[in-house]
Amino acid sequence: MDYEQIMQLALERGFYFPSCEIYSDAQAGFWEYGPSGVSLKNKFIELWRRELVRRDRMWEIDGSQIMSENVFVASGHLASFADPIAKCTKCKSIFRADKMIEEITGITVPESADLEEFDKVIEEKKIVCTKCKGSFEKINKFNMMFKVGIGAQGESAYLRPETCQSIFVDFPRLYKTMRGRLPIGIAQIGKSFRNEISPRQSLLRLREFYQAEIEVFCNPGNLDDLAKFAEVENTQIRIMIDDTIKSVTCKEALEQGLVPNKLVAYYLGLLVEFYQKTGIDVTKSRFRKLGDKEKAFYATVAFDFEVQTNTGWLELVACNYRSDYDLKNHASVSKEKFEVMDEETKVLPHVFEISMGIDRSLYTMIEHRLREDKENDRIVLSLEPYLSPIHVGVLSLVKKDGLAEKTEEVYMILRKKYDAFLDHSGAIGRRYRRLDEVGAPFAVTIDHQTLEDGTVTIRNRDSMSQERIKISELDSHLAKATAFP
Repeated sequence: MDYEQIMQLALERGFYFPSCEIYSDAQAGFWEYGPSGVSLKNKFIELWRRELVRRDRMWEIDGSQIMSENVFVASGHLASFADPIAKCTKCKSIFRADKMIEEITGITVPESADLEEFDKVIEEKKIVCTKCKGSFEKINKFNMMFKVGIGAQGESAYLRPETCQSIFVDFPRLYKTMRGRLPIGIAQIGKSFRNEISPRQSLLRLREFYQAEIEVFCNPGNLDDLAKFAEVENTQIRIMIDDTIKSVTCKEALEQGLVPNKLVAYYLGLLVEFYQKTGIDVTKSRFRKLGDKEKAFYATVAFDFEVQTNTGWLELVACNYRSDYDLKNHASVSKEKFEVMDEETKVLPHVFEISMGIDRSLYTMIEHRLREDKENDRIVLSLEPYLSPIHVGVLSLVKKDGLAEKTEEVYMILRKKYDAFLDHSGAIGRRYRRLDEVGAPFAVTIDHQTLEDGTVTIRNRDSMSQERIKISELDSHLAKATAFP
């Protein structure tokens, strides 16, 4: 299914839609989730908590979205968190330079490249403004953080551009109060804000977006002393080497020097196991090691977890070994102590980051699981049952003869435990099709036989098979099918 078909589904079935769309001054890069999208997002987050946070015994926090200016002085964002922009000398239109060059010429210039490299390509390829054919000024940098004024004096603060900084500044307190031992992961779900120059393609580039962030604090001297690595040593991961994607186990990746240590290999393995359970096709995934000019300014080693979509390779997770960059800088600016005791040694922890884009992940799940069933004239969103926005549709064959009342009785039983949808209106086939499109794995139909023997028809979304079961058996049937793995 192509991008436009996915957008149509999103808009018509309540997954997501533009913010403030009724007004002409609505800004790009802001999107809102409808009921189907919220349900899918919440289940995705619960799976993330189960498969990463709880499995690895991490701590989860919920930090502030507005943070003091000094946080971003220490983090380097005020100095370095900027995109290259090209401004037309004639019509004054502004473009993100790296994206503009790639779209027009197919040449990739990393966003962190020296500004002179952008100017050189623009000059050599004779790139002009796509709106008026004007020439461009010298490339400049644009800081993408949203500044806010606090209180009557308007004291400077910023909306966070990433969720991890509250994890870093909270680390000394958390480590002490929670009686921490290295390595320990600290996780956070929340919104981040980036003033993107030209956001486009709905959930793929936003100015306000959800992140699932994990920061693993570790002793840099013990990165290969990790007993739990055995849990994932045989997990297959796909790593891009010299433009070729190689499928290896985590153990093989370590032995072949494709990853730097057991700690990094372990968390890459956990990440792939998680995405396998989301229903994303991991045979279309890769870990791409970033070059020096591609890496974020705080990273010493970086892998992007990317998945192939109809828009190209899409980064879902940034995996960065941030070394002691963050804790060292926060200690310097705040004058607080960030060293901790690990066994008998005092150490300033290093950090390995797993920064996940939730919105992009949800888009990819929908794309990978949406299919057209031409034989049966239907569109099917074959989500994993435990992630489906609606677990079960509850339908009356007709609204008369007491069937509507019996249907509502069954619905009231199911809705206490499952995401159930009650539907009386329209032809039964059309109602099945609507449920297929929103990803509901089951539909329960109440008919005249229900009134005689207390049985209902339960329909399977993917196979379209139907069977007759007792109302009293519905709970056990649905519980088994929709349980998290």
